[in-house]
Amino acid sequence: MNYSDKIRQSVIAVPPLCRNRNLQVCKTENKRVIEHLRAGSIRTFLYGGNAVFYHIRPSEYAATLEMLLDLASPDDWIIPSIGSSFGMMIDQAEILSKLPFDTAMVLPQKDITDPTGIERGIRLAVDKMGKPVVLYLKIDQWLPAESVERLVNDGAISWIKYAVVKTDPTEDSYLKSLLERVSPKIFVSGMGEQPAICHMQQFHMGGFTSGCVCIRPDLSTKMLQAIQAGDWTEAESIRKSFEPLEDLRNAISPIRVLHEAVRASRIADTGPLLPLLSDLNEPECKSIEETTKALQSLS
Repeated sequence: MNYSDKIRQSVIAVPPLCRNRNLQVCKTENKRVIEHLRAGSIRTFLYGGNAVFYHIRPSEYAATLEMLLDLASPDDWIIPSIGSSFGMMIDQAEILSKLPFDTAMVLPQKDITDPTGIERGIRLAVDKMGKPVVLYLKIDQWLPAESVERLVNDGAISWIKYAVVKTDPTEDSYLKSLLERVSPKIFVSGMGEQPAICHMQQFHMGGFTSGCVCIRPDLSTKMLQAIQAGDWTEAESIRKSFEPLEDLRNAISPIRVLHEAVRASRIADTGPLLPLLSDLNEPECKSIEETTKALQSLS
């Protein structure tokens, strides 16, 4: 598979995973999210942090993946996650080796790790799964550029989600060191619409992921199309429309705010958050609802 072409075909949605009041994954509500995204021309669905795959129960993992496969249409690209601990990663990789996913994202683990150990763990997961993985770079200098280069050259990486937060994304020494060794075509801007223009215009990344795309997939798709056409004025105008909701996500919690925003939008009932996360309080929910409705009302 040519992953550099694949990541250009759609905004990569990173949706929440809907659960019922008993914390069981709810097929009906997850179908509503996927259908809403699909109506806005989204065809790539990455289930990672927003779906709280960090805390998914080992006993429900295989059934959750089977559900996602059942909900997918033939032209959808569904990407689950593995990890973040090594034990979870390897056991989940074994399950994925028997299922028709062509890649899975490795959730980053910050504590009790070192670069050599991370690289070895990724290689073992790839060997177990028999498929390359999406490398999620979320922590500055988490994996040295030379390690990333080795993994890419050895065919262990399908593409790279880059989500290291910088006050000024144009000044990013880690990213620059990576791009000296690895083609930008397999990099995806991994923090929504806000840094996507910079990452794709200045650093020539192949696409971007988004959580807020779950609210307005049509707008996010138009932004991707504008970037690909070099219409930076249009892309910037659309970026600003997502900014208020992204500001709330940054101020409170990216995962928790998106989870509530999808519910408040009436796109789907996302249900309670999976512990070790908690639901938001009433003033926070009210603010999210107002901001979400404003985004929905934009033409």
